[in-house]
Amino acid sequence: MEETADITGALARTVQSLRAERGWSLDQLAARSGVSKGVLVAVEQARSNPNLATLARLSDAFGVPVTRLVDVPDGSEVRITGPGQARVLWRGPAGGTATIIGATEPPWAAELWRWTLQPGETFSADAHASGPREMIWVKAGTLTLTVAGRRHVVRAGHCARFSGGLPHSYANSGSEPVELTTIVVVPPAPS
Repeated sequence: MEETADITGALARTVQSLRAERGWSLDQLAARSGVSKGVLVAVEQARSNPNLATLARLSDAFGVPVTRLVDVPDGSEVRITGPGQARVLWRGPAGGTATIIGATEPPWAAELWRWTLQPGETFSADAHASGPREMIWVKAGTLTLTVAGRRHVVRAGHCARFSGGLPHSYANSGSEPVELTTIVVVPPAPS
């Protein structure tokens, strides 16, 4: 519970700071992110634990990786993180997870994710407003990747690249877990 409070507090401080740096009102951030003003107020007051979709919309609007929103930077030139800093930001109904391992700083930030999808699980994402590039590598199992309504089968040992600016989903239609690594490259936010 303490970790959730730490993340919620870090998120509140970071969103307030990023919004102030850009000189945006809550209404402007709501318009740029597609997140309601009420949710933004709750986030900035540390009264909300938003889902992955909301975090993605906020990171897109600011042009920063999701980790920048939920992490407290330590100011080091070299930053080494371990398992304790990884954050599970999605849990599937059968026990699958999406864990953000780390990210680089903007501009052109990159996020490193580890995913496990149990049989029958699907994660769907709206098109990201900022148009990030995504690359996945399947370590185990067979992933069904759907991008802009078109299905692609990605087997273990194979890699796929696509625009995160298109609606997309990851699905496990098989009988074994799917393990994959994802890199998301977030372009700079428009001025």
